[in-house]
Amino acid sequence: MKSLNTTNWMLLCYSFILLFLIGFGGIAAGASPAGTVAIKGYDSVAYFKDGKALKGSESYYFRWHNMTWYFRTGENRDLFANRPEKYAPQYDGYCAWAMTESRKAITDPEIWRIVDGKLYLNCSMSAYRKWIKDLPGNIRKADENWLKLTGGNLKEKAKKGLPGK
Repeated sequence: MKSLNTTNWMLLCYSFILLFLIGFGGIAAGASPAGTVAIKGYDSVAYFKDGKALKGSESYYFRWHNMTWYFRTGENRDLFANRPEKYAPQYDGYCAWAMTESRKAITDPEIWRIVDGKLYLNCSMSAYRKWIKDLPGNIRKADENWLKLTGGNLKEKAKKGLPGK
């Protein structure tokens, strides 16, 4: 009986050591269900429906473009899931101004604008002010740079209405 208790104790200790070595990230409360959280957890559908930047909830999420997208409601999640290209910000949520310079910059989801039915985010008010000085030209330049940065993949070309290779 004593050896059985010792064996159980050793197994318990080894389990804790193994858990400690591989980490708690996959089971931690509040951890993203699968990796990178898109646009800092803001609900991209809310920009269109509510006209403002609103945080999403971990209760309503959807995986798209290797990111986890959060939403305020199940309805918003379903709208996004059915048409992510309509609701997702351009350039996978990277800064629109930075993209004109062929670089990726993390955005501030509170600095945004919808142009011709597309959501654009910027990393700062300074970047936003530069970007809005020539919206058509800057969007065209950023679109071209995004295609180069993404390897000009067919999905992005199809989304833009461009012919594939």
